[in-house]
Amino acid sequence: MARLGRWTALAAAAVLMAGCSGGSSEGGPDDGRDDPGASASSSSGTSSKLPDSLISQKLDWGRCKATADGPAPGGDWRCATLKTPLDWNEPNGETVGLALIRSKSTGGKDDRIGSLLFNFGGPGGSGVSTMPAYADIVSSLHERYDLVSWDPRGVGGSEGVRCRSDKDIQAAESVDATPDDAAEETAYLKDAAGFGAGCEKAAGKLLSHVSTTDTARDMDLMRQVLGDKKTHYFGISYGTELGGVYAHLFPKNVGRLVLDAVVDPSADAVGHAKNQARGFQRALDNYLKSTGQDPKEGTQKIVDLLKQIDAKPLPAASGRELTQTLAVTGIVLPLYSEQSWPTLTSALKAAEDGDGSELLALADGYNERDPSGRYGTTAHSQRVISCLDQKQRPTAEETKKLLPEFRTISPVFGEFLGWDTAGWCHDWPVPGQFDTPEVSAPGAEPVLVVGNTGDPATPYEGAKKMADELGDDVGVELTWKGEGHGAYGSGSDCVDSTVDAYLLKGTVPKDGKVCS
Repeated sequence: MARLGRWTALAAAAVLMAGCSGGSSEGGPDDGRDDPGASASSSSGTSSKLPDSLISQKLDWGRCKATADGPAPGGDWRCATLKTPLDWNEPNGETVGLALIRSKSTGGKDDRIGSLLFNFGGPGGSGVSTMPAYADIVSSLHERYDLVSWDPRGVGGSEGVRCRSDKDIQAAESVDATPDDAAEETAYLKDAAGFGAGCEKAAGKLLSHVSTTDTARDMDLMRQVLGDKKTHYFGISYGTELGGVYAHLFPKNVGRLVLDAVVDPSADAVGHAKNQARGFQRALDNYLKSTGQDPKEGTQKIVDLLKQIDAKPLPAASGRELTQTLAVTGIVLPLYSEQSWPTLTSALKAAEDGDGSELLALADGYNERDPSGRYGTTAHSQRVISCLDQKQRPTAEETKKLLPEFRTISPVFGEFLGWDTAGWCHDWPVPGQFDTPEVSAPGAEPVLVVGNTGDPATPYEGAKKMADELGDDVGVELTWKGEGHGAYGSGSDCVDSTVDAYLLKGTVPKDGKVCS
């Protein structure tokens, strides 16, 4: 089961499946201290030179193969494997294979800018499976860029981690994510520890080398092997944090970077959970207003429904039951897209009438459960990455003191997100690396930071925080007054044309530009 406090691009991907100067692409790697060819420095401060065999490796692009996430993409899509150090402190040691996917630019050679890398978030989302589905949204960029994405280490085709069997995942659905008594609290924390133990067994030594910093360094090796002097990048949701970390590590190598649906880099684990509580409650309020309901009254109605389900789970057509935890997950998914709001109306009405089928189907969509009972592994990868990043790990007792504030922020989502701060990385086998990511990038080219005022998972306020922390003359903020997770491709011609002008022509908009 995907823990509730990580409502980011996982659900956005489910919704998607449902419905400055540019650098030349020619020449060898740049010289300089921020190039991994010159320095493979890590957060520990260790540095050593990358072997030429990695820098000069040739990618063997061939037809993509079918994966557990879906059939092989056709058309011009090709796949390859990039070798990168398992441990960036020991770049001459063991390597990890990263699965890449690419479709070459459709325009002429003289029009081509280079590669445009995409990370769709999570963390833990598969770029290899998502990129072909996203290509139509970024078709205006395809003429001048090779569209490139990858499965980060520990994800999908890049030694993806599975921490628990399908049978055990379904059994864990009965665990209450908002414990009401000592027995439920014990079961909740035992389940969390068991998940971590399963991850350690499945991932082995990889578990200590799947951080955002590791992936940012992988990106710069990718830049060199692809033959790009600068990194051009489009990061969504968690992908914005990855982009910010990359810009901090390699400011000289920053080309045209777009960060959309921005994670607040100043927030620690508890701060992130509070941000999401505000964001999802804001989105729920906007949804309720759209249906003619008073947000306060509508919220209380949902709170009462969830209490009833907690006391007595609802039956579903599949023969399974809708628990309170699954019900909240089902409410979350359609808040990612305004077009999905009518689906939420229908599901809530059915639940009020005693049928949990529709909310359960929505929860299954979020949890990547198919009709046969098989679950995807995005949530597993998400957890191993975020728990390696996350140093702050509140105890259950510390969390209990925070719960009143969480409930005040959001009567519907607050308690779930509060408890998640204790359960997500409880008794995790490896220590976390930082409280908040470092994203300052002095000397980098301008980075376009796109915020959506109605974003539920990465609330709008995070965009300004990211732009500010990137630094003066680096972070350039663009605002869209809209709904849903992310702005580009969501129906705003103003947003799309501004982003396209930046990526295609290097036109940097005025900082603070607003699209209605």
